Amino acid sequence: MKITRLVLPLALSAIAGCSSTKLAEPASTARAATLTPMATAAATPAAQSTVRTVTLHPLDDPKSALVKRTVYFDFDSFVIRDDDRPVIDSHSKYLAGSRSAKVRVEGSTDERGGREYNLALGQRRAETVLKSLQLLGAPAAEMEAISYGKEKPAEIGHDEAAWAKNRRAELNYLAR
Repeated sequence: MKITRLVLPLALSAIAGCSSTKLAEPASTARAATLTPMATAAATPAAQSTVRTVTLHPLDDPKSALVKRTVYFDFDSFVIRDDDRPVIDSHSKYLAGSRSAKVRVEGSTDERGGREYNLALGQRRAETVLKSLQLLGAPAAEMEAISYGKEKPAEIGHDEAAWAKNRRAELNYLAR
């Protein structure tokens, strides 16, 4: 019995000694830890009255005419089609108004024809787009034309639908 009287108080004191008391944190630290960054911003009165709008760069804005950067061509042709004239117009205006923009016009062909022929045709397509941009006011020093021929197809396939997607010149911006 004496052992029981000794063990019980020792066990109770051991249990009491093991419990920890959490020190109080400053109110600002404790509150900030429980709120997400979005909730913290929303909790301030200024954030509740101000709506933040994000402005996209014209080249990234899906509503902008500059989003389309591909000019398509007919078979064995490097004449810009009428339906692709708006692409040339919008990019020439952008290039004329932007001092830092640099663009590479990359010409491509479908898989038909020899390697050398397709490289030459792709180069003519790229240069046609480049010259059209220049005529509409884009600075020549900020542009270059190269050809990939049939080496970089946009779509793999051996039918007219794939070939039509591969007969193109793409405007690739190197600097904005």
